[in-house]
Amino acid sequence: MAATGGTTRRGARRATPTLEAVAARAGVGRGTVSRVINGSPRVSDRTRALVEQAVAELGYVPNRAARALAAGSSDAIALVVPEPETRLFAEPYFSDVIRGVGAELADTDMQLLLTLIRTPKERKRFADYLAAHRVDGVLLVSVHADDPLPDLLEEIDMPAVLSGRRSGRETVAYVDSDNAGGARQAIAHLHARGRRAVATITGPLDMYVAQCRLDGYRAGLASAGHAPDERLIAPADFTEEGGRRAMRELLDRRPGLDAVFVASDVMAAGARQVLRESGRRVPDDVALIG
Repeated sequence: MAATGGTTRRGARRATPTLEAVAARAGVGRGTVSRVINGSPRVSDRTRALVEQAVAELGYVPNRAARALAAGSSDAIALVVPEPETRLFAEPYFSDVIRGVGAELADTDMQLLLTLIRTPKERKRFADYLAAHRVDGVLLVSVHADDPLPDLLEEIDMPAVLSGRRSGRETVAYVDSDNAGGARQAIAHLHARGRRAVATITGPLDMYVAQCRLDGYRAGLASAGHAPDERLIAPADFTEEGGRRAMRELLDRRPGLDAVFVASDVMAAGARQVLRESGRRVPDDVALIG
């Protein structure tokens, strides 16, 4: 049995209120409504109140995309991670970065566009996207020495900030840590506690951050009067599995090592697992710093 008494059919779409409808309800011109929505001071308090009341009554929602287009912007920031999904979701570093960027953008009108670049094809597609200025700025993390994206950002005059650097001669704006200094302090700490056979597990050496931490390790040994032993240096890839693999390699080469400086906490977790499986107590037998 059909229901009666209603004027709207079930499933019928309600018409979306327009700028013109708001203007008609408020009794003002379309341009006045636009000024109120965009926060212009060239509107009287009474008129602003009329427009805001009409907006509330009609449920009008401004078209942010159209507003951004008219203003020559996209209201979006791209956070670019040139790594596979396995690293993005396995490493706390990336989730912390995403959380921090999201928190800073939360009180703005900017949208966050998370982009993974894993292949040359995806890099080319994103380069075309940037060239069309579909975003207003780029944050780039996990920077490798041969990554062409920072140079492209400079060429198209796209505002950008790198988390880390490609080299000591970086020309794009960046935020970085004192990686070499931190490594030197770690080695000094281990030597102060009587550790003498200090190994290191590095990150991928095509990344400046990994190079700096290895340089700091070597400098720390030199400050303590020790020449670096290449058998105590094992490269890895900033992953937990990489830390496990490198730790096994170090134990095979130098079973008597008594400390390890690891270039990331994630790799240190893998190294610790291998040390325990081999019967070494941490830190009694082997001290470990991530």
